[in-house]
Amino acid sequence: MSLMLSMAICCVAASCSADDPKPTPEPPVPDTPVNPDPEPAGQDGDITAYFNSVLEGNDAQLPDLSEMEVEDMDATASHVWDLYAAAVKAKETALPTPFDLRGSWNSSISDYNYTYSGTMKLSNGEEMKYAYAYKGSKPSTGWPMFISLHGSGDDSEYEFQSTFAWDDYYADEPCVYFIPQSPKGGTGCRWFQPSRQKAWERLLRAAYVGGSVDPNKIYFMGISEGAYGSQRLSGYYADYLAGVGPIAGGEPLYNFAAENSANIFYCARTGEYDTMYGRYRCTVKAQQLWDKLEQEHPGYYKHYIDIMPGVGHGLTDADNGIYGYDGITARLKEYSRNPYPKYVYWQNYPLGNINGESYECRKAFYNIRPLEAQNGKTDGNVHDAYEMTIDGNTITLNVYSVMVTPKEEVSEDGWTMNVDCEKTSVPATSGKIRLYLNKELVDLSAPVTVIVNGKTAFTGDVKPSADVMVESAALFFDPARVFPAAVDVEVK
Repeated sequence: MSLMLSMAICCVAASCSADDPKPTPEPPVPDTPVNPDPEPAGQDGDITAYFNSVLEGNDAQLPDLSEMEVEDMDATASHVWDLYAAAVKAKETALPTPFDLRGSWNSSISDYNYTYSGTMKLSNGEEMKYAYAYKGSKPSTGWPMFISLHGSGDDSEYEFQSTFAWDDYYADEPCVYFIPQSPKGGTGCRWFQPSRQKAWERLLRAAYVGGSVDPNKIYFMGISEGAYGSQRLSGYYADYLAGVGPIAGGEPLYNFAAENSANIFYCARTGEYDTMYGRYRCTVKAQQLWDKLEQEHPGYYKHYIDIMPGVGHGLTDADNGIYGYDGITARLKEYSRNPYPKYVYWQNYPLGNINGESYECRKAFYNIRPLEAQNGKTDGNVHDAYEMTIDGNTITLNVYSVMVTPKEEVSEDGWTMNVDCEKTSVPATSGKIRLYLNKELVDLSAPVTVIVNGKTAFTGDVKPSADVMVESAALFFDPARVFPAAVDVEVK
């Protein structure tokens, strides 16, 4: 094992005051898109203008698409996605060509050639450097992609370097890694605030339109603060992910929604002696909750949560050859995303309210979009929740208001926190929801029934529509979710 990797074991989750010289990074690639072919005219031009407006963050108005032919739903959806992909390529920076992560080791100097691939300009004015690197030959379906988040030591460059070294060490090829460096260390390193959310969404769009990443094998992972980040983001972006891999973390359950992870693989490891900030205690609570959820919903909530004996935050027992960070990514790669699940639970919890940034919530999840929500999005403890089950052509949707109450306060080693929470759900009494549909979810040639909170809210045919395809392409920016049809229902 390399000297730098050995140092990474000790320093990845804490500030490291190393006096050894740091390699000079390569100049970042400018964060500017490449201007492709001229924009299309006519109806395609109207669609492209709508996509451009949405990408600019505007509340855009759908064009009149009443004359657009949708006799072949698949062909129309493919055309709409091509227009959307072209708009993204014109508006946003593509992912660079990845470099060989396995080729980063320089044996002549016993060190890594740490390099950056580019810089992302964040919405709060900061800039985030990153490395984009592959291991092994690209599969025919595209690389599995790990978004690898580092810890929150005061020196974010050193944290980045340590994570870079670990990402090379893992036995998980073939894959590609996106390794960001936080603009700030310490408390400035938080991976879930809205400026980071916008960065992850730009990254997902770039991956989807670039053609080199498998869209159904994308994973958040991270160590220490990176584990906290991946835990919070796990249920927030579950509809884009195949799995998450928090390592040496222990996020309190009230900060995210384990229930949202019904269709992804949750793969976590924490040391039994990792007691700071309740990491071990919170991981035990998570293990108990995931076991309960999987028992209540057979076939869902697949997980591997490992309390590793005999080790602390570094998950390392070098005398016995134990390096516990390894093994998580290899397990994650076994799982692929299902973009069309027939059971979904979505607690629309907000993320943010830190480092000068406000809360932000998702606008939609899998195929569920609230048009009128019951609760506001400024209270971190009160959320709307949606539970959808599809059986044949019957969709059962239960809509709740969820109150989250932290509980079980623990004080230890200078910290005090709640390591558990209680959730109280009551049926919602108002609201309007749009359910996007396709042939993978229901038979569009037969009538569809939607039952909301025990009452039939809709029964009838659901016809394909060009405006739904365009709207859903812009909303989800996902080639799998250019939905041909939708139905709106009310909570009463």
